[in-house]
Amino acid sequence: MTSKSLLLSISLAVAAALASGAASARTEIQNKGSDTLVNVAQSWAEQYGKINPNVAVAVSGGGSGTGIAAMINGTVDIANSSRKMKDKEIAEAKAKGHDPVEHVVGYDALAIFVHKNFPLDSLSIPELAKIYGRGGATKWSELGITIPGCKDEIVVVSRQNNSGTYAYFQEAVLGEKGKFRQGTLDMHGSKDVADLVEKTPCAIGYSGLAYATDHLKALCISPEKGKPCVKPTEDTAFDGTYPIARPLFMYTDGQPKADTKKYMDWIKSDVGQCIVAKEGYAPIKKVNCK
Repeated sequence: MTSKSLLLSISLAVAAALASGAASARTEIQNKGSDTLVNVAQSWAEQYGKINPNVAVAVSGGGSGTGIAAMINGTVDIANSSRKMKDKEIAEAKAKGHDPVEHVVGYDALAIFVHKNFPLDSLSIPELAKIYGRGGATKWSELGITIPGCKDEIVVVSRQNNSGTYAYFQEAVLGEKGKFRQGTLDMHGSKDVADLVEKTPCAIGYSGLAYATDHLKALCISPEKGKPCVKPTEDTAFDGTYPIARPLFMYTDGQPKADTKKYMDWIKSDVGQCIVAKEGYAPIKKVNCK
């Protein structure tokens, strides 16, 4: 081998080693869970990748229960959840050597969606309980409501029971011991709820406010029939005046460290919280966004 060839070989080897080192230095953060949070989580991941290309955040949905199960099993760095972890889930995680730490990253108004032809602009919590609870109304006429294009049957759209949205709605509307009626259409994701209600005049469904569109009606909700109702907005989610508002959570295994801490700090910063607002949720603090 000539000295020129030898020099070229060494140069290529060094370049390959440097490239390999750069690749191995890249950190990947696993982030899984709530379908309510999945869109904003993806936006966070994309924007953070632009300012810190050495960190890749892998985001997947599947529901709050899926993210929490991954946290319990130690297979995720951050679990997204639209509900608080249950005491038994925390105990199970600790039994496996993990220490879930809760972070509030935004607030959501859980909107009640109906078809755009729905004749009313508001419903009360007791009326929702009558629609969704066992032994309640099965026809709109039982509530004194007639909907154009609907043959009277209430098409009750819900979420699958591994969803944090499902769990929160059950608690907030049906009560601690309340149970969902039989025959609900249980959707896998929040967008699926909105899409079905948009196409179905007889339907009613619940989903995160971020899934509202001009093709749906988001109802004003009152705590009791006859009392003033409150519209689901970012402001009413933030101040808690909307009756079905909730915090949105991320859980880490212990206090976050290194790149995960930097990422969580960025999510809670003005930049990260402006992404929350852009995606239709309420930030955890007042921020000025361009």
